[in-house]
Amino acid sequence: MSFKLFIREHAAYVIFQFIMVLFIMLLYWLDGFRNIDTAVYSIVISTLLIVSFLFGRYVKRYSYLNKILSQPKEMEAALQRNGKSPEQQQVEDYLQSLYRLYQNEVQTLYANQKRQLQFMNQWVHQMKTPVSVAELLLQEESFDKKSMQEELDRMKRGLDSVLMNARLDTFEQDMQVELVHLKSLVSEVVSDHKRLFITNHVYPVIDIERKYIIPTDAKWMKFVIGQFITNAVKYTFEEGKKVQIRATCQEGDVLLSVQDEGIGIPSTDLPRVMKAFFTGENGRKSGESTGMGLYLANEICYKLGHELMIESEKDKGTIVSILFHNPEVKRGGVPEDDNLENGRSNKSVRGESHTSSD
Repeated sequence: MSFKLFIREHAAYVIFQFIMVLFIMLLYWLDGFRNIDTAVYSIVISTLLIVSFLFGRYVKRYSYLNKILSQPKEMEAALQRNGKSPEQQQVEDYLQSLYRLYQNEVQTLYANQKRQLQFMNQWVHQMKTPVSVAELLLQEESFDKKSMQEELDRMKRGLDSVLMNARLDTFEQDMQVELVHLKSLVSEVVSDHKRLFITNHVYPVIDIERKYIIPTDAKWMKFVIGQFITNAVKYTFEEGKKVQIRATCQEGDVLLSVQDEGIGIPSTDLPRVMKAFFTGENGRKSGESTGMGLYLANEICYKLGHELMIESEKDKGTIVSILFHNPEVKRGGVPEDDNLENGRSNKSVRGESHTSSD
């Protein structure tokens, strides 16, 4: 089989060489040379040289030809090197590069499928609690509508997380960046979570000037800010605490911060809280964490070109921030005094930036 492939590959070369010899003999004949023995001798010698050259080339390419003719049993066969000529070596390098691209795509697809499956399993397990509570409430003659609404809100937040996780793989198709008034966006998110604040007796404080206009996707950013607020309230176990949401100007960019007075994140968990499904010490305390909330938030910020940062100290609270690059500020920007003050107050955020997960 390898010999047939070799002959098919070099058939044009053999025919060309044969025509060249005949052409040279024709030139000699036209020039008056009529010695037939010399012509035959020349044809035989040229034929032997061509055959010797092809035989040596076939021996050199034998292992390579057998490799490409054999049926591969595993993908790692693409990494084996049998080529001897520069062309063969270049072809093998090209195939190995394709193999690495293929492996990366397969691993990414596998990781996404595994993430989706694991997230769905955890979400279904968590939804059992509000469903069970709702069933118990319905069995009572006069059930508490407020408690029922709380369970419905929990299921709604869970559904939003599942939908966002499912859409993350096709983010570019669903993204619509536009100029958004930051204060209006934050106020709308806080209003959507008002029952969460009331139930947990935690109070939001919004300190954002109306002049800040940011380029972002309003729908995705509402989910991100909502995740910050949900975590801030969920990990604030004492009543009467506040969640402060403020925006400041930092070197021409806008920094949005959500600061709570909750239990904070242990320093040992900070380097890992960004990873998917990492719940950490706080997640085990609450018993409701999926480890996906701020993972999704960070992925969304990355795709939108924003920078997600987090500072935290155990038992003192957490500050989660988003840095919006190239925003627009109404009426010529922020006064110099404000710039200086905000620059000083945000140095700590710049100096120690981390990412976090729900």
